[in-house]
Amino acid sequence: MNITPLNTTDYDHIVFFTGAGMSAESGVPTYRGSGGIWHEYRWEDYASQEAWKRNPDKVFDFHDERRKEALKCNPHAGHEVIALLEQDHPDVSVVTQNIDGMHQRSGSRKVTELHGSIWRIRCEEEGVIHEDMNPGPYAARKCNCGAWLRPDIIWFSDYLNPNILSQADEIVSRADLFISIGTSGVVWPAAGYPQLAKSGGAKLIEINPEPTELSHLYDQIYPDKAGKVLQKLFDLLHLNIT
Repeated sequence: MNITPLNTTDYDHIVFFTGAGMSAESGVPTYRGSGGIWHEYRWEDYASQEAWKRNPDKVFDFHDERRKEALKCNPHAGHEVIALLEQDHPDVSVVTQNIDGMHQRSGSRKVTELHGSIWRIRCEEEGVIHEDMNPGPYAARKCNCGAWLRPDIIWFSDYLNPNILSQADEIVSRADLFISIGTSGVVWPAAGYPQLAKSGGAKLIEINPEPTELSHLYDQIYPDKAGKVLQKLFDLLHLNIT
């Protein structure tokens, strides 16, 4: 596959939009698709507000396991390329559908998480969000106020945080280089981001092993792994990222 390196100085606002395939490349179990978590567990019992209200301990136990599985995996070369670009370019942002924190672990700081994070918990009573980076189970399941905490994740039937949506829209609309990685992009609002970027005049690149329903919108399509493509796309092979 022929990949022509990009000149990052040609772009003012670089946006990476990442989905489950980005994390799967690191070995993080996916939720949907072949062998996904929802083939083993019923989401109604573990990933909904109703399930949490019925049995918060059961829901916490499930998400403790997700944290443990995520920590068994490490960021791959693609994550590291993005983090390095953020250091060297004035405006590199990540908008992700993933909740595992893999981008942050690789060093990225400008990350907008559409679906929340397994590394945060929140108190519904006080409206307070706490980071919980403890490598083991969640450090607390109840707030100091006595109310149950809940993982700060967008579950089934939840509404996305309007502030996060607004932030993501603003980031994508400013992009002049939009790179989609490992996502089918068929679920809204994610499905609208490629068109939003294209409407603003951005160059669009898709990195995904399989074609998607939105592939026709992209200027360049690379059907391969993100780690391999991103190193060549940004000419960082000399860094020997592994």
